[in-house]
Amino acid sequence: MTNQKHAMFIYDESETGYHFNDEHPFNQKRLQLTVDLLRKLDALPADCIVPPGPAAMEQLLAVHSGEYIEAVMALSESSPDPSWVSRAGRYGLDTEDTPYFYRMHDITSMVVGGSVRAIDAVMNGEAEHALHLGGGLHHALQSKGSGFSVYNDVSAAIQHAKSRYGLRVLYIDTDVHHGDGVQWSFYSDPDVCTVSIHETGKYLFPGTGAVNERGEGTAFGTSINIPIEPYTEDASWLECLEAVLPRVAAHFKPDLIVSQHGCDAHAFDPLAHVHCSMGIYRAMPQLIHRLAHQYCGGRWVALGGGGYDIWRVVPRAWSLLWLEMSGHPLAASMDEPQQAPGLPPAWLAQWQPLSPFELPSAWLDGPDALEPIPRRDEITLKNRQTKELALLYVP
Repeated sequence: MTNQKHAMFIYDESETGYHFNDEHPFNQKRLQLTVDLLRKLDALPADCIVPPGPAAMEQLLAVHSGEYIEAVMALSESSPDPSWVSRAGRYGLDTEDTPYFYRMHDITSMVVGGSVRAIDAVMNGEAEHALHLGGGLHHALQSKGSGFSVYNDVSAAIQHAKSRYGLRVLYIDTDVHHGDGVQWSFYSDPDVCTVSIHETGKYLFPGTGAVNERGEGTAFGTSINIPIEPYTEDASWLECLEAVLPRVAAHFKPDLIVSQHGCDAHAFDPLAHVHCSMGIYRAMPQLIHRLAHQYCGGRWVALGGGGYDIWRVVPRAWSLLWLEMSGHPLAASMDEPQQAPGLPPAWLAQWQPLSPFELPSAWLDGPDALEPIPRRDEITLKNRQTKELALLYVP
């Protein structure tokens, strides 16, 4: 049974109200799918779950301009004033990616509040680790919505950790898209180190995250990017992360790790080109967990993020994250996949009729689940060169 002192799960079904429109790829039904999977495993006791509350205005103002927040609030009305609608483009809220929607401010403020709550839980001793899957909106900028992100809950949570607790924060972003909004929030702050492993921006939104984006002023060297090649597979992805993260943590010596867990680097994801399997979503939380205990006294806050195959990928990946964070015995069984139990038949029976795909019955992808990539050696070599450049200023 999971111990509340060990891990907290921040969630309320109202977070699924973060919903742009029915055609939009950002679909928070994935939260319900994940929570139901964990419940059917008996891996999510009710006393682990804490609902988020709205962020305080000063927490939003710490990372966003007052003018932008005013625009978000105005565009959240059921019938926004035409003068605000005409100016929505100025704030990035009229795009196909990030269109304004009813109650946008209230719902996104709760997302921010959930991520801030996770920081408080870990710092005030309620839990060693805290997970807020509704968070991870890492693209929003100071005065502009971007990349499905209205408010940047990640930046707000990190800023809260700094201002309330005086922490040095290591931020780890494993979303397939570069964590640009968080990077720019702390680009000149030597007390926040951002590490992002993502598909190269040559081919993918947001087009940033090159290795030469390293921070500025006294923060030079605290922005570390690993832009990997399209069609990168597990071995190369993990080789890069496992080479970079321990060295960064040893050098930076963080007080807290905040990690963002977009699971769109999987081969099934429709919005990117990286070709990883579920294997990285087992191995990567293990690595972060170990570093949290090695350098931060266990203090670890994890957030959600991207992930657009909501049926076959996100529930498994996010469940694996929680199983690792909460020390559930099923996590250890994954090291022997042939011995590990499959997904609960009751979960498969409930959701298969709604899924457009055949749901996988195993936690990890089998050897024949993904198409082999013919350019593997070339891609691996290029990623190794990128990894060495990323580490250039890390002792």
